[in-house]
Amino acid sequence: MGVTWKPHEEHGELTERSDLPDTVFALPSERKEPLTDGQHVRSAIGRFDQVIDVSDEERAQAFENIKAAAHHYGVEMSESEWEEFGRTPKTG
Repeated sequence: MGVTWKPHEEHGELTERSDLPDTVFALPSERKEPLTDGQHVRSAIGRFDQVIDVSDEERAQAFENIKAAAHHYGVEMSESEWEEFGRTPKTG
């Protein structure tokens, strides 16, 4: 899986989570961890190991999406692999 994240620049009336396209989520199939600005990217990084019921493949995709969003919004990341996020990433 590659990067599926794309920036979502429409704001204002269209700010409800249910109105967001799948492409703004770190985990698009689960619609978890929206990456709509730098604050949300930092939150996704901090909460990465708290997400449950996703496969390692989905985590790898989420990591790629977070990296793309971090680059877009100017958020620095020191991690180079998803396994480096958090103390105890949960895989199920």
